[in-house]
Amino acid sequence: MSSSNRWSVQKANEWYAAQPWLVGCNFTPSNAINQLEMWQKESFDSAAIDRELGMAQSVGFNTVRTYLHNLAWSTDAGGFKNRIDQFLAIADRHKIRPILVFFDDCWNENSASGRQPEPKKRTHNSGWVQSPGLKVVNSSPSEWGRLEDYVKDVMGSFANDERILLWDLYNEPGNNKN
Repeated sequence: MSSSNRWSVQKANEWYAAQPWLVGCNFTPSNAINQLEMWQKESFDSAAIDRELGMAQSVGFNTVRTYLHNLAWSTDAGGFKNRIDQFLAIADRHKIRPILVFFDDCWNENSASGRQPEPKKRTHNSGWVQSPGLKVVNSSPSEWGRLEDYVKDVMGSFANDERILLWDLYNEPGNNKN
């Protein structure tokens, strides 16, 4: 974004003042061990999402922070964006406006598309995976163009979608402590 498009502090404050009191949580459906399992074609579960966002609405939530994953886009960009649209439609029915997160440096560094690991008993976030992973961010400049394409494609596809509350570009950059 060029500086000419950047909101002023006043405009950002006005936008925030126009929002309802925001009440929410991080959201990944109960059938998914991580954000990849949430978004991949084989494991995307709109029924679980609908049921659980219905529960969130019933206790007064009006937003959820939901993590995307670059590998879900890399393996099936069109399908991934269709699933985001389905998710947004479900959230909208429940009067929930999500915060969508592109990148995350928390928990397991190695991620791969396909079947995800089974949960480890008594281990918080045992299967959560970084996106794209510190190795890619810190040591693979050749990958940065692909990551830029991912952000531009997804954000560009939904840039004017009023169902989205806001975008979170990078959750906890550099946090590789388990």
